[in-house]
Amino acid sequence: MPLLTIGDFARASRLSAKALRRYDELGLLPPARVDPYTGYRYYARDQVERARLIAWLRRIDMPLAEVGRVCALYASDPAAASRAIRAHWARIESETAARRDLAASLVDRLKGPIEMTTTPSFALRTAVRLDRGLVRAAQQDAAHAGPHLLAVADGYGPEGERAARAAIAALRSVPPPAPSARAGDMLNALEDGVYGADGAVAGLPESGTTLTAALWTGGRLALAHVGDSRAYLLRDGTLVRLTRDHTVVQALVDAGELDPAEAADRPDRALLLKALDGGDVPPEPELGVHEARPGDRYLLCTDGLSAVAPAEDIRRALAAGATPDDAAGALVALARDLGGPDNVACVVADVVPAD
Repeated sequence: MPLLTIGDFARASRLSAKALRRYDELGLLPPARVDPYTGYRYYARDQVERARLIAWLRRIDMPLAEVGRVCALYASDPAAASRAIRAHWARIESETAARRDLAASLVDRLKGPIEMTTTPSFALRTAVRLDRGLVRAAQQDAAHAGPHLLAVADGYGPEGERAARAAIAALRSVPPPAPSARAGDMLNALEDGVYGADGAVAGLPESGTTLTAALWTGGRLALAHVGDSRAYLLRDGTLVRLTRDHTVVQALVDAGELDPAEAADRPDRALLLKALDGGDVPPEPELGVHEARPGDRYLLCTDGLSAVAPAEDIRRALAAGATPDDAAGALVALARDLGGPDNVACVVADVVPAD
């Protein structure tokens, strides 16, 4: 069959000649023939399908490196290529949802005064509990609770314990915020801490960790979150989940493709879209700021609790404890009563008047 000029091929594939030259340079779509004297590029008609696939993948903001992988899969295993596209879009949905939550948080803050005119005299009373569970041979969760920093991490892989501990240790280097610190300064400091934690787990093969952390100052809690550990707020008897799981299943729920009631029974419910693994590009954490009230009780926990215990059971156990330590103990006991299939890390923090 006669070859197409680059102009004809551009019209057939709906890609510009400039884009075709770029994809040739990257090895994504080399022409069938290049004239050795003029340098003109010529394409075969059966390359149109691949070119159109590349165009469609770019329209959903897929990075070029991933485009090449999907195209290679499509040539040998179309079902695998379809799964890769679905996973990419799930990541987009998750990131969009995280940005939507941050935007909502900022809108709420800007409705009132930008900064507090007085410093609330509140403090945190905290407790930490770690439990290996009834099935796992090793403890790969880690946690920290101090006057200004709360954090839980759930390691995975052969070096999961080291990854979780390294992430928590790195995060502890975040300096305590001043009582009058701006919300943006708190979020920036916490985000930098997450990026430092990601660097701390580099070099641990096939291993990584989730991380959910909170920075406290006077009357605000700034949250940073990567993975499927969780943060909750118990206020006036009502339990509110403050984080969204960065998992394929949660992204499908957010997109309306999966009923929330079905999510817990999915075998791939723990398949993460984001985690700290020390890779070339650190994951962007989900961020938010929450105004605290006296009597609030916060919970940070790993999925050894949240994946097995219904939200109402978590609410009851969290509310029943007279102290943070009592509540943390009740939550660990709840996970064990439900079979204790995984490690558990819990941090419970009460907002109380400062001494």
